[in-house]
Amino acid sequence: GLVLGVYSSEKDDGAAQFTSAGDAFDRLVSGKLRALLSLCGPPLKKGKTRIFHGLHQDFPSVVVVGLGKKNAGINEQENWNEGKENIRTAVAVGCRQIQDLEIPCVEVDPCGDAQAAAEGAVLGLHEYNELKQKKKPVVTPQLHGSAESEAWQKGVIYAEGQNLARYLMEAPANYITPIKFAEHVEQKLRSFSNVKVHIRPESWITTQEMGAFLSVAKGSAEPPIFLEIHYSGGANTNDSPLVFVGKGVTFDSGGISLKPSSGMDAMRADMGGAATVCSAIVTAAALNLPLNIIGLAPLCENMPSGKANKPGDVVRAKNGKTIQVDNTDAEGRLLLADALCYAHNFNARAIVNAATLTGAMDVALGSAATGVFTNSSWLWTHLYEASILTGDRVWRMPLFEHYTKQVTDCPLADVSNIGKYSRAGGACTAAAFLKEFVTASHWAHLDIAGVMSNKDEVPYLRKGMAGRPTRTLVEFAARLSQDSRN
Repeated sequence: GLVLGVYSSEKDDGAAQFTSAGDAFDRLVSGKLRALLSLCGPPLKKGKTRIFHGLHQDFPSVVVVGLGKKNAGINEQENWNEGKENIRTAVAVGCRQIQDLEIPCVEVDPCGDAQAAAEGAVLGLHEYNELKQKKKPVVTPQLHGSAESEAWQKGVIYAEGQNLARYLMEAPANYITPIKFAEHVEQKLRSFSNVKVHIRPESWITTQEMGAFLSVAKGSAEPPIFLEIHYSGGANTNDSPLVFVGKGVTFDSGGISLKPSSGMDAMRADMGGAATVCSAIVTAAALNLPLNIIGLAPLCENMPSGKANKPGDVVRAKNGKTIQVDNTDAEGRLLLADALCYAHNFNARAIVNAATLTGAMDVALGSAATGVFTNSSWLWTHLYEASILTGDRVWRMPLFEHYTKQVTDCPLADVSNIGKYSRAGGACTAAAFLKEFVTASHWAHLDIAGVMSNKDEVPYLRKGMAGRPTRTLVEFAARLSQDSRN
């Protein structure tokens, strides 16, 4: 199969504006493609397709897909590169149509941006069907032509990274337990000589005095794991690393503050923070990015048992601060508190944590963007600029003292794990809580609860767990590595 792009006509005559690959193919078939398109009715709108059969012996099926405006670039209102998003969407739609035809291989028009085209193809075809007997046919996308092969390969690596996060998040919680999560990531990193993976057991967590993390883990029969990854891509292994921290609750029942049963199955993806940061490191290693990265993922389940945290319990974090656990379903911040304290051991250039932390974040932004709380405008700028390129957007949220007072005004301990006004500004009070365990001057907290899953909002992702914002984290790391060189 072959997927070709066509731009929206800027004139009323409706003549098809092909990409250079489309033009070349049309010449190859003596203008038949253009002629057929004009017979098929009005010009193709963005993301819409037409399929033609029997035009050329090498490509029995050709899908032509609308790319929108030819010179679409950065849309200031939307905070993304519209041209790249249009390509990702168009290619994903075209590749899925080839898959529906059960054709095992598809060549993809680079559409002027081979990286975006590769991302659209590889992201668009991904589906978690490991446990089904009936599976969709596997389709292998490849670049049509050879002019942009390096950019295409980069796009494939970016997309495969996000697909790894999608795989980890989508898999059932009895298949991705804390130890199985760690082993799966270790296996993905095994071939890289400059990566070391440490799977730390409960005894190590205890010696580190991570009392907040352990208080959540003790409610489950599954033992906790602290996953620590060291990627040494920098010219000097002693250069200050970028430290990624990810919340790794492999299933979140809410604990004693039990969640409603409706939709609780989706809480298998409550380790989305750990999935995205670990996948970003796998991608950075595959791209051989020239910087040092450390990944930290506290992994456990949050379950209601006789040993579980009770509302009102007080636990002690690694930095000595006491925490009143007023709601056991606000457990992610307890894991992150200890992991963030530990992250300060590495003289980090920046600490970035990601977590499906609050339903309030979903209420605030929905699935449009990841909420970012940061104490560093330098860090924010890099994340924001990265997200414009990836189309996986970020939006800055406040870290006001206003919210800090709501978690530090606590009757029994130094801080409470929920704000004293309960639901008001829930994502902001959660970020204020984390800030109590951070002394680094460049820290960002990414609340990814709203972008955890996809229904139909991102057209180049199928329904299911989204693996967002893995590509934005990779692009951010790539920008940081360029900064190091300059």
